[in-house]
Amino acid sequence: MPLGYRSPVRPPETIAIAYFFYLAAAAIVSPLPIARRALVAAASLSMVAVVWSVASVTFPLRDWLPGAYILAGYYITGWLFVAPSPRLESWLVAWDRRVLGNPTTRFARWPRTLVAYLEIVYMFCFLIVPAGFAALVLAGHASRADRYWTMVLTAELGAFAPLTVFQTRPPWALERKPVLTDPAVHRAASRMVQHLTIRANTFPSGHVAGSLAVALAVAPLMPVAGALFGLLAVSIGIACVVGRYHYVMDVAAGAVLALVTWVAVSLSGV
Repeated sequence: MPLGYRSPVRPPETIAIAYFFYLAAAAIVSPLPIARRALVAAASLSMVAVVWSVASVTFPLRDWLPGAYILAGYYITGWLFVAPSPRLESWLVAWDRRVLGNPTTRFARWPRTLVAYLEIVYMFCFLIVPAGFAALVLAGHASRADRYWTMVLTAELGAFAPLTVFQTRPPWALERKPVLTDPAVHRAASRMVQHLTIRANTFPSGHVAGSLAVALAVAPLMPVAGALFGLLAVSIGIACVVGRYHYVMDVAAGAVLALVTWVAVSLSGV
């Protein structure tokens, strides 16, 4: 490779760079203490530098790195959480009550095996994004990396972005513990959520938007795999509500975001 070679910045890398610039700008106008704003801005601009550096060369790992950009975007966005909006939280809770009745007891009679399955799928949903791309690579479709990551990055980061403005707490932070038929699995899932997440609610749901985007990105090339990922996406959406990790409207908005992303990327010709 000749000295000074620079490969083109790919569409998913452009999306990542734009998002991290957005977070840096959001930090500047945030009402957070100046130290926190400086931390967010520094972390965001550091990620811009990382993505730009990665785009300077071509190497196999580059195709996998957008998954890391999603994680970085998630946690850095969480640092911008200031305080919940009581009005928005009330609206989300009202929709849950309207659709579910009492959400904490609504699923008390669901079969234990089904509830355990949903909780386990939710706990391991972070594996779906790399698994989707791995399925494409193993099937000989690595050349479709840009399209795959453009869809998934847009859906995931599009779900995180509103948190900089519309800030709410997840249902589990506001309600009493749900009555479920498999409390042991739910307890494990709850501990994971409390210790490994940003402990803030994303509206739309990033879990739903990202997992459905994976299914939609894989399906045209691998219909059977796409159907399996679609089943997992539906399961994750249900698990979000059953375990009280997301509101009903989070899930609905996440699905809409994934579908809009799919249409936009398909029309763009990426």
